[in-house]
Amino acid sequence: MKSMRVLFAVIAVLCLGAIGPVAGTAAAAEAYPSRPIQVIVPFPPGGVADLVGRPFATALEKQLKQPVVIVNKTGAGGAVGMQAQAVAKPDGYTLMVALSSISVMPEVDALFGRPPVYKLSDFAPIALLSSDPTVLVVSSKAPWKNVADFVADAKKRPGEIKYASSGVYGTMHVAMEMFAHSAGIKLRHIPTGGGGPALNALLGGHVEAISGGPNVSIPQVKAGAVKILAGWGDRRLPALPDVPTLKELGYKDVEFYIWSGFFAPAATPEPVIRVLREATAKAVKMPEFISAMEKMETPIAYLDAPEFKKFWDTDAARLVKAVRNIGKVE
Repeated sequence: MKSMRVLFAVIAVLCLGAIGPVAGTAAAAEAYPSRPIQVIVPFPPGGVADLVGRPFATALEKQLKQPVVIVNKTGAGGAVGMQAQAVAKPDGYTLMVALSSISVMPEVDALFGRPPVYKLSDFAPIALLSSDPTVLVVSSKAPWKNVADFVADAKKRPGEIKYASSGVYGTMHVAMEMFAHSAGIKLRHIPTGGGGPALNALLGGHVEAISGGPNVSIPQVKAGAVKILAGWGDRRLPALPDVPTLKELGYKDVEFYIWSGFFAPAATPEPVIRVLREATAKAVKMPEFISAMEKMETPIAYLDAPEFKKFWDTDAARLVKAVRNIGKVE
């Protein structure tokens, strides 16, 4: 019996030796990434996330040596796409480029006393890509020459001046309500399916104002279709040196940025996150990406994961306060 046990032991060792190289080869074949990657953009084409996400995906593809495909998953002010990312398999093959509104939705769910569609802890921040203060955009045919004119008119006609947004509690809605709260005015909110549709509503004369991203708005200024009255940043934009900030005009608690960030599901393995961080750091320096961002008048605001997380925490606290000021929107 003892000799039989020894024989079985020898056979087992030989079998392990035989399959070891095969297992090693299989593991090597699965080195990340080994197949195409999907990047969710939770908004329609034409908005900030889409305009930043597409050239970024092209640059990232060259670094990862795999196709990187943008998928627009729209609805509910971005919540549909963000929820899809939150529950995606954490293997590095479903990622997301989202906006600052990612911080808003959990607070909205809390406001209504319902289970959260997702939690901020569902996401692993990889990098900040851009960060622009939103700007107050009106039709070039509008009678207002400045913010003072806009506010005076709104006070004469409470609830009559219409503005479009990307959706209830989306970035464009929260920014405008921040301003309205500070100015003591009441505006009429017309939600749409995204930043692109909101801009189209303004250009088509269906609304009178939006709070938009500079990269989307400046080309329309150059075309003579719109004018920009103010910005929500802490300083004037280099691309718009003559446009004052709401802060310098005396309005309080009106700092707001439409930033775009790159995310993975929270449970994504650290080696995969490391690959993505390293690839992103190189992608944002590629001439093609730099050129695309310059054409959009959007400066790259790259922050690696640890710094991005700190930035995100600070911004999220500001947005939670804004949502509580807005209250329930039925």
